[in-house]
Parts: sequence; structure tokens; C-alpha cells
Amino acid sequence: MKVKIKQIKSKIGSTLRQKRTLQALGLGKISSSAEHEATPQILGMINKVQHLVVVEEV
Repeated sequence: MKVKIKQIKSKIGSTLRQKRTLQALGLGKISSSAEHEATPQILGMINKVQHLVVVEEV
């Protein structure tokens, strides 16, 4: 199963760990998006920045 992740909020004011998590997911600017396999590692990363992103199944 694949998931599409879209950044909807700015990373300004976020912790360094959250900024690096967004970068690792392939996101950087508002409205940027990326697709990944729904592995436990990716789902854990999404969970850490869930207030900044929107996730949908592909």
C-alpha cells in the first residue's frame, strides 16, 4: 500500500527533529507532496509530524 503525504503547514517553529523528519520524507515547502510505501518506519515518521501534513492512500 502506498500513501501520499502533503505538507499543509509551515515547519517554522517546529523542532529540529520534526524539520529533519519532513526532509527525510521528501517535503520542504508548503503544498509539496511525496509518495511512499506504508512501512512501519514511514508511518512512524508521519506520526511525528502529523500536525503539519495530510495523508491519503493511493
